[in-house]
Amino acid sequence: METNLPQMSGWKKRAGLFLTSQNISLFGSSVVAFAIIWHITLTTSSGVWMMLATLSSMVPQVVVSLFGGVLADRYSRKVLIMLSDGFIALSTLGLAIAFLLGFNKLELLLIISAVRSIGGGIQSPAVGAIFPQLVPQDKLTKVQGINQTIGSVLMLLSPPVAGMLLGSIGIVATFFVDVITALLAIVVTSFIRVEKVVRTDAFDSVWKDMKAGLHYTLRNPQLRRIIICFSLSFFLITPAAVLSPLMVNRTFGPEVWRLTANEVVWTIGSLVGGVFVSLKGEFKDKVLTVAVSLVAFGILFGLMGIAWNFFVFLLLMGISGFFIPAITTAQTVHIQEITEPDVLGRVFSIVQIITASAMPVAILVFGPLADVVSVELLLVVSGILLALVGVWYGWLGKKESGSSQQIAQSAEGEAL
Repeated sequence: METNLPQMSGWKKRAGLFLTSQNISLFGSSVVAFAIIWHITLTTSSGVWMMLATLSSMVPQVVVSLFGGVLADRYSRKVLIMLSDGFIALSTLGLAIAFLLGFNKLELLLIISAVRSIGGGIQSPAVGAIFPQLVPQDKLTKVQGINQTIGSVLMLLSPPVAGMLLGSIGIVATFFVDVITALLAIVVTSFIRVEKVVRTDAFDSVWKDMKAGLHYTLRNPQLRRIIICFSLSFFLITPAAVLSPLMVNRTFGPEVWRLTANEVVWTIGSLVGGVFVSLKGEFKDKVLTVAVSLVAFGILFGLMGIAWNFFVFLLLMGISGFFIPAITTAQTVHIQEITEPDVLGRVFSIVQIITASAMPVAILVFGPLADVVSVELLLVVSGILLALVGVWYGWLGKKESGSSQQIAQSAEGEAL
C-alpha cells in the first residue's frame, strides 16, 4: 500500500504528471465511447440498442467498483491504475483487430464496452484514493479544481473529435486512439513516485474487506450524510442532465443546433466553474459550499422549467454547469480529509456505486414520466426537492459543527 509523504516534497511534479496521465487516458476513452455510441446510433436508429449500449458501459463498473475499492486499499494504487489502463487498451485493441478481420457485429461492441467498464470499476477508486498521497491536504481543492477544468475542456472536445474521426477515418481507426492514449498514460504514470503506506489492519478475505469498508462508511456520520446527499442529488439532477434535450425538442424546436447548444453551454459552465475552483484554492466550509450549490441548482432547474425563451434557458443551463465543479471538488476533498488512508479506496468505491447507479435508476422513473407529464414540470418539482436537499445537508452540517464546538468548549472548561 501507499501513503502520504511526510514532507510532500516535489508534490507539484507528481500532481502534474498524474493529472497529465489521467486526462490523456480520459480523453482517449471519451472519444472512443462517443464513437461507439454514435456508430450504434447510425447503424440501428434503435432506442433499444441505445439502452443496451448505455447499460453495458455503466452497469459493470457499478458492480465491480466495490471490489476495486478493496484492491485499492490492499495493493499499489499506482500499479492498479496502470494495469487498468493496460486492460482497457488491450480490450480496445482486440476490438479493432476483430473489426479489421471482418467480425464487426454490434454485439461485440456491447461486450467490449462492458469489459472497458470493468476496467473503469477497478481504476476509479484507486484514482480517488491516490490524490492525498500525491498532494498536501491544503492543496487538494486547488488540484481537484484544476482536474475538473481540464476534464471539462476534454469533455467539450471529445464529441467533435469523435465525430471528426468517425467521419474521416472510420470506427476501426478511432479505436486506436484509445490504445495510444492509454499507453501514453501508462508511461507517464510510471514516472510518478508514490511512497508506501502502512495498513493498520491485517488483510482479510475480500468479502470481509468489503464488509469492513461498508461498515466504516455507514457508521461514520459525516460519510453517511455525504452518501445520502450524493444519492438524492444525483437522482434529482437527472431530469435536467438527461431530459433537457427532450424539452428543447418539444418546446423550442428540433433543430440540431439547439440540441448542440444545450450540451455545449453546460460544459462551458462546468469549465468556468473548474477555473474558479482552481483559482480559489480552498473551501473552508465544504459542507456549506455543497449546500449552497445544491440550493442554487434547485432554483436554476426550477427557472429552466418555466423559461419562456430558448436563450434564457441556455443561460440558466450554463450557470447550472458552473456549480458542478464546486460540488464534486468540495465533496471529494471532504471525503479525502475525513477518511483513514487505508480504507479510502473502499469509501470511494461506495461513492462511485451511488453516483453511477443513481442516474440509471432515476431515468427509469423520470423517463416514463416525461411521456405522461411535461419535462418542464419535472424540472420544477426536481428543482424544489433538490433545493430542500441542500437546505437539509447544510442544516445537518451546521448542527454537527455546533455540537463539535460545544464538546471542545466543554473539554477546555474541564481542563481549567
